[in-house]
Amino acid sequence: MNSKSIEQLRTDAKDLLLHGIEAGDGYRVMQHSLFIDEETLIVRGISGEKIEYDLKEFRRILVIGFGKVSGSMACALEDTLKNHIAGGVVIVKQGFAVDLEKIQIVEATHPVPDAKSIEGAQRVVCMLTDISQDDLVICLISGGGSALCTLPSEGIKLTDIQTITQSLLTSGADIIEVNAIRKHLSQIKGGQLAKLAYPASIISLIISDVIGDRIDTIASGPTAPDTTTFRDAYDILQKYGLFQNAPVSIRTRVRAGLEGCIKDTPGIDDPAFQKTRNIIIANNLTVLRAIATKAGHHGYETLALSSMIEGASRHVAEIYAALIKELVESPHPMPTPACITAGGEMTVRVTGKGRGGRNCDFCLALAPLISGRKGVVVLSAGTDGIDGSTDAAGGIIDGMTFSRAQNMGLDVTQALADHDSYSILKKSGDLLVIGPTGTNVMDIQLILIA
Repeated sequence: MNSKSIEQLRTDAKDLLLHGIEAGDGYRVMQHSLFIDEETLIVRGISGEKIEYDLKEFRRILVIGFGKVSGSMACALEDTLKNHIAGGVVIVKQGFAVDLEKIQIVEATHPVPDAKSIEGAQRVVCMLTDISQDDLVICLISGGGSALCTLPSEGIKLTDIQTITQSLLTSGADIIEVNAIRKHLSQIKGGQLAKLAYPASIISLIISDVIGDRIDTIASGPTAPDTTTFRDAYDILQKYGLFQNAPVSIRTRVRAGLEGCIKDTPGIDDPAFQKTRNIIIANNLTVLRAIATKAGHHGYETLALSSMIEGASRHVAEIYAALIKELVESPHPMPTPACITAGGEMTVRVTGKGRGGRNCDFCLALAPLISGRKGVVVLSAGTDGIDGSTDAAGGIIDGMTFSRAQNMGLDVTQALADHDSYSILKKSGDLLVIGPTGTNVMDIQLILIA
């Protein structure tokens, strides 16, 4: 096969990403996971598990949900269950409202919650006020739910939650650490929503956006037993130097939890979880497998690395540079054209005042390390189409990215120091903008070799 040009590799990389994102679309995933057989609701998860509910046994079916993908999930649920739904409330990111018959939609902000996040959470709780053991609650959970559905613990103001959220997002803490703290400042996170819905039967349909598909971390695990404690929350805040400058209300609550004055979040022995099922219906592998299949059909030799890539974005960039060197210079290189896929979620500790999330930061850090490397393209993007607080999904770079930036008079070293990867990639033509998508299953990295 003739060697592919850099332009073709870049086009293929973007097309493969979009194909994978389509496979993880919330509506499509729900259609593949939910079935009605006469009066039986059948749910299938990605691990092959199968759950059945005889709908005749329930007085009502109520729907609640929150997350970046929960709107499209709710659309599919209404189309599947039709007249079985008695009512519902789903919280979506601002600008992603959908028109539904039975399920109310509330728009809120992400990644920092606003007053609408609290209003939506209150409406979710209100939906559960007269719950009974004859009810079935279907909970639609996806990434972003932690911010979109916010109900602070007693004595904590919204502004306090906003302050600590912003600090955590720029601290370099990973999502497990961030959500461990969120769970101990909330009335619904960390399994507390399951307690509010008890004694109803609950099934949570979950699109995972965390490494390892930890149901106690996705959207801060509202219907999952919590394994973290106030001690964990305190230690994490101390680890990143955030405790002393945290709002007084947060320090007071965490200290009270440490002293045993406040009950910890519910664990596996809580009776609420006897009637609660949590099932993953899509994750990062859903997208990676679709990409690998598509790449194979287009003549690429494929290699799947991992769906659990994590760590600081710049450290990961160094690892990828070494990997690319090995793949290209090895005495026994991969057959080409080659497509190497990986996924996960990196972290970035923001110390400058520039723009750009973890994927842009990864790409700009990698660009000098592969400078001059011919026939190699690297893409890194958030599957939700959003990298940090920008309009970009990430970046798509090649061996000429660094020299292009230099020839334009751009200072890559200074941009990295300022965490201003977005600006450099935009000017060099290496920014990847695809717009908001219908899924959210962490990040994807693609290495294409001609």
